[in-house]
Amino acid sequence: MNLAYDGSAIDGPAYLEVTDLAHLAPTWLDSLIVGWSTYGLALFAVLMLAAWWPARRAGLPAAVTALAVPVITVLAYGVNDLVKLAVREDRPCQSLHVITLEACPAPGDWSFPSNHAALAAGAAVALLFVSRRLGAVALVAAALMAASRVWVGAHYPHDVLAGFLVGVTVALLAAWTVRRNQDVLAERLGRGPLRPLLAAP
Repeated sequence: MNLAYDGSAIDGPAYLEVTDLAHLAPTWLDSLIVGWSTYGLALFAVLMLAAWWPARRAGLPAAVTALAVPVITVLAYGVNDLVKLAVREDRPCQSLHVITLEACPAPGDWSFPSNHAALAAGAAVALLFVSRRLGAVALVAAALMAASRVWVGAHYPHDVLAGFLVGVTVALLAAWTVRRNQDVLAERLGRGPLRPLLAAP
């Protein structure tokens, strides 16, 4: 018995409009968006490194906050994945039987919320606590990542909106907690094996 949830009644028509538009778009544009959807998360890793490197020169507390960004991002993914396992929503390409730019995932690879959106949004918000400039760049990239997941057919619009919200919420709470306790964390971590990652050479 199939106990998966069919989310097509929420915004299935909007999803179909986007995927139809993707099929009408120039090949170069589709290739660009597919490439971003597939590999774009690597940009957030680069931004994390770009934030962490100068933070080490600003002192241990700032370095701790920067070093927490990837941890917070993984935490956002973990929380999002728990929601995904609880809801068990079928992918739109399965429910609506449409041809998409990205290969339709196998049954059991749930759709709601979007992990890509949660990861990108979580990383962006966490980066804002380290660098407003890099965080702003990451927020724009996160919005583009979320949109690309609908364009390639992997998610409904509500999937990426929910994933984005999960990422933002988890990152805000976690990054605020780290920032509030960064002096204590710096003192403890500064005496441990992570010190080389926290102090400027």
